[in-house]
Amino acid sequence: MRRDVLERVGLPITVGVARTKFLAKVASGVAKPDGLLVVPPDRELAFLHPLPVERLWGVGPVTANKLRNRGITTVGEVARLTEAALVSMLGRASGRHLHALAHNRDPRPVQLGRRRRSIGSQRALGRSPRSPDAVDNAVVALVDRVTRRMRAAGRAGRTVLLRLRFDDFSRATRSHTLPRATAETEAILAVARGLLTTALPLIERRGLTLVGVAVSNLDDRGDIQLTLPFDHHRDGVLDAALDEVRRRFGPAAVTRAVLLGRDQGLSVPLLPD
Repeated sequence: MRRDVLERVGLPITVGVARTKFLAKVASGVAKPDGLLVVPPDRELAFLHPLPVERLWGVGPVTANKLRNRGITTVGEVARLTEAALVSMLGRASGRHLHALAHNRDPRPVQLGRRRRSIGSQRALGRSPRSPDAVDNAVVALVDRVTRRMRAAGRAGRTVLLRLRFDDFSRATRSHTLPRATAETEAILAVARGLLTTALPLIERRGLTLVGVAVSNLDDRGDIQLTLPFDHHRDGVLDAALDEVRRRFGPAAVTRAVLLGRDQGLSVPLLPD
């Protein structure tokens, strides 16, 4: 499977396999950056207990410092404490949570058939200053990519999100929800540009190193309630024609004038929903 993903998408993945969701995630983290790690049922605690406390889901820097200040550095040392002792250190919710995970107790079931909640794409811009026009061009390219993916997947969405990362590595998200779901490029681009306009003062102050666009609140396009008036001539006809041209002759066959000659970043195929 890892090899198939690498060949189809061009990205390495790491896979962890275990009886609980928590332990499978831990195994995936240990196997990074490109590995497969299977934890046998009879070796679960032997694998888990020597790991540092930071491997426990929910243990961030603050909780880790509290534990390490008491000489608790491994998951096994957490497991040897009583639940009451952990509750007294960390509070009721965190104490009970970590006591269960340290013994690999995670009752969450694996849910099958869940569809993706959003479709998005992002572009790293580097640390060089970018003009507002250059940032706008990046947003245009991202919206084109995202809406093509939505239409290919038969999905439409109502909430448009603009994600920003600044020079100091802090992040911000801006969003707007439309009255009806759509996969039309122009409708989503208008919202994304409006969000970008409101964020420009922040970008000018803090610099921008990454921009992303995503659409959430997804529905199946065939299940969307039609709105009045029923104007079949404008609803996605141009998008459908452009999608067909790109399907037959490649994604670069038709592009916007503002994107001619510009690097639009890497694009990977959308995996099945």
